[in-house]
Amino acid sequence: MQQTRQPSRRHALRAAGISLALPGLESMGLAEEQQAAPATRLVCVGTYLGFYQSAFFPKQAGADYELPELLQPIRRHRDQFTVFSGLDHRAPNGHGAWNNFLCGNQPGSYSLDQIVADELGQQTRYSSLQLSAGKASRTMSHTRMGVALPMVERPSVIYRRLFGSPDDAGRAEYLLRSGRSAIDDVLQDAEKLQRSVSATDRAKLGEYFDSVRDVEKRLARQLESGSGGIPQTDYQLPDYDPVAPTLQLEAETLMYDLMTLALETDSSRIASLFIGGLGQVFTINDRTLRSGYHALSHHGNDPEMIADLVLVEQEHMRCFGRFLDQLRSRRDAAGRPLLDSTVVLLGTGMGDASRHANSNLPTLVAGGGFQHGRHIAVDRKAKDAPLLGDLYLTLMQQLGLPAEQFSNASRNLNHLFG
Repeated sequence: MQQTRQPSRRHALRAAGISLALPGLESMGLAEEQQAAPATRLVCVGTYLGFYQSAFFPKQAGADYELPELLQPIRRHRDQFTVFSGLDHRAPNGHGAWNNFLCGNQPGSYSLDQIVADELGQQTRYSSLQLSAGKASRTMSHTRMGVALPMVERPSVIYRRLFGSPDDAGRAEYLLRSGRSAIDDVLQDAEKLQRSVSATDRAKLGEYFDSVRDVEKRLARQLESGSGGIPQTDYQLPDYDPVAPTLQLEAETLMYDLMTLALETDSSRIASLFIGGLGQVFTINDRTLRSGYHALSHHGNDPEMIADLVLVEQEHMRCFGRFLDQLRSRRDAAGRPLLDSTVVLLGTGMGDASRHANSNLPTLVAGGGFQHGRHIAVDRKAKDAPLLGDLYLTLMQQLGLPAEQFSNASRNLNHLFG
C-alpha cells in the first residue's frame, strides 16, 4: 500500500519557475501547532561586557518602578518585559567564564538555546542560528557534548544562508542523493577506528559523530525546505559588511533585522546573538568617546568613564528596542504578534566587568506570552535564593519543554509571572 505523503511544513507559491516561500499561515494548518505551547520561539542576546548595574537595575521592585537610564530606550515596551536583579549561576568569576550565561554553573556545558533547539529546532531549515555583532571573542552556544558552535559575524553570510539562491539547495540535494557521499565514507572509517582506541578517544570520536550527523540533518532540512522554496525577501543589506570594530552598532542592527526575518519566515525558531566588546572607540552624538568600549568597562568608578560606558550601553538598548518593535509588528501563523510567541532573553555572563565579577547578572525577559511589567528583585544572599537557572526552567516550560533541571537549578520561577 502506498504511503500517503504528509504535506510539507513549508509552503510556497510557484509560477513560471519561480518559487516564493510564505510564512506560516493559519489556513495551512500551522496555527494549531503553534498553540501547543504559549511560546514557540527563543532568542537569546548576550552582551560580553554586561551592563553597568546601577543604570540597568531599577531602584524599586514591583510594577511601579522608575525606569533607569538603560531601560529608557525600551520604555515603550514596558508592559512587554520583566527585569530581574539578584540572579546568577553561582559560577566562576572572570572573562574566561563569561559563557556561563547560557550554560549555567559550568561554562561550556549544554546551553539553554541548544537544549531548546534539540527539542524544537528540527521542524525548521536551521535548528538554530548563532550570530555575533562584533568579534566573537567568547563562545556562547554549546551542544549536549559541550562542543562550542561557531558564530556568524558577517551579516551577508547569514543573509545568504536564509535567502540564498536555488543553487544552494541544489548542492545540498546533490550531496544527499549522490549515493555514497564523502560523509558516509568518513563516518564508516571513523566507526572502525572507534573500536580500537581508548575510552577517552572513543568519547572524542563520539563528539565527532554527533557533529557529522548534525551536518547531515542540516543538509536534509535544506533539501526538504528546498522542495517548498527558499524564502524571498525585499529586505536589502548595505553594499558592505559592517564588521570593522567601530561599526559594531551597525552590524548589531542588521543582525536583529535578520533574526526577525528568520523567525517570520520560519527558517529558524531559535537564535542567539553575541554582542562583543573589545577595543573599539565609538562616536556617539557626534562625539568620539574618550576610550575604547572594553577600557570603559574597566572604569574604576571614574564618573566620566561610567558616563561614556552608559552611552554605549544605551545604544545597545536602542538596537534591542528596535528589535522588539519588529517582533511586535510582525505576525505569526496564528495571527499573534511574533513577540507574543517568542521568548526573548537579554542578559550576560558578566555582572560587573570592572571587577570581572560574574554575580548579580543583569537580566531581562520580553514577550513569550508572559505577564510582564515588573522588576523582580531577588535577594541573592537569602538561604533559599533562586538561581538564574530557575528562570531558564520557566522559559523552557513556557516553550513546552518538560524541563525540571538546568545546571545547578532545580526549581522554577513560574509563580513570579502570575
